[in-house]
Amino acid sequence: MTTSHQPQDRYRAVWLIFFMLGLGTLLPWNFFMTATAYFTNRLDMSHNVSLGPAELSKDVELLATSAAPLATSTTPSTERNYLSAIFNNVMTLCAMLPLLLFTCLNSFLHQRIPQSVRILGSLVAILLVFLITAILVKVSLDPLPFFVITMIKIMLINSFGAILQGSLFGLAGLLPASYTAPIMSGQGLAGFFASVAMICAIASGSELSESAFGYFITACAVIILTIICYLGLPRLEFYRYYQQLKLEGPGEQETKLDLITKGEESKAGQEELRVSASNSQPSNKSHSVRAILRSILVPALSVCFVFTVTIGVFPAVAAEVKSSIADTTSPWNNYFIPVSCFLTFNIFDWLGRSLTAVTMWPGKDSLWLPILVLARLAFVPLLLLCNVQPRHYLPMVFDHDALYIFFMASSPFLSVFLPIMNPVQLPFILLPLYIYIYTHTHTHTYSKQVPSEAL
Repeated sequence: MTTSHQPQDRYRAVWLIFFMLGLGTLLPWNFFMTATAYFTNRLDMSHNVSLGPAELSKDVELLATSAAPLATSTTPSTERNYLSAIFNNVMTLCAMLPLLLFTCLNSFLHQRIPQSVRILGSLVAILLVFLITAILVKVSLDPLPFFVITMIKIMLINSFGAILQGSLFGLAGLLPASYTAPIMSGQGLAGFFASVAMICAIASGSELSESAFGYFITACAVIILTIICYLGLPRLEFYRYYQQLKLEGPGEQETKLDLITKGEESKAGQEELRVSASNSQPSNKSHSVRAILRSILVPALSVCFVFTVTIGVFPAVAAEVKSSIADTTSPWNNYFIPVSCFLTFNIFDWLGRSLTAVTMWPGKDSLWLPILVLARLAFVPLLLLCNVQPRHYLPMVFDHDALYIFFMASSPFLSVFLPIMNPVQLPFILLPLYIYIYTHTHTHTYSKQVPSEAL
């Protein structure tokens, strides 16, 4: 098979499929995160969805905000108020821990479970979780069982999401480097799609149970479409061509590191890799490891710090801010968090990702990089000094909604604009580590050049 017979991606079908797969990786978490108001409102209810019509009509007004408990004759118990108060924090913890665990386990899973089983199985599992969530909207549950079941579902979708994401990047490793772009675009728009779906659910004016049911059914429909797209992928000649090339190669290597050197096609870059591989000797193994780890220390710590700050305030703190300019009867209260928090955050997150394709400042070796990363810590007090409710000690300094919206727009935009947060550029920062791992895990390559398939 030669490049002269290389087929074309007709109608950009493969590109669109990878876009849908990218959308499917982060859509589940974004749908649960954006629906925190629904979950907290149910925890605040005395009898959950088994309420009278008059009480349900009041719930619709609270769908977009987890402010005060419902104005019913029954006062919520201390347990329910407590579960509602800790929901955002526990939700973030239950999401991030499985995500971290299964991201680390991906390198072991890909050797034991076929790629198609991992991708299709993860999508089906996520679909089942959303179907159960939609069904439970209509089921009356006590607060504690509802809380526990919700946290288990969040852990499941993030576990399967981590497996899906790792497998998807391995799948993209079969194709030209440009096919990582649709994955990132799909992931970037997942939060935007979830925010728009929530806004549409609120705008429908339906009862709480009906709005939430339609919201989660929408997620089911998108996941089903993603499954159909994945099943249609092997039927496309363009994909089959590159899959066959992989089968003819040295073997499957499904990690994100497969994407590192695909953009390095110049002869100079290839020669540099060959020299580096041939000069790597086991005798200086420990020295090489220390040198490589030292070279990536700043980017690695920077990525960790950026995510720590972002996850620390979003959505746990950001979703608890209330409008400072709207009165209790204003419709803006219903849309404040979906629009000012989730929609704004996701739009500027996507804009920041897109901007990195045009310009990269500061450079990965610039002194400005750690300075700008540390400066992100300022967003913690900035958000805490907004109208976060309830508040007992801190004063409210930023008492206008426009300031809160500005903070929510600046935070994601400035983080993804950094080169260390660009998933396309980050692999090239780790290029020395890739070369070292390749040459020391393939012992037969000590005296040979790096295969051209890796370039």
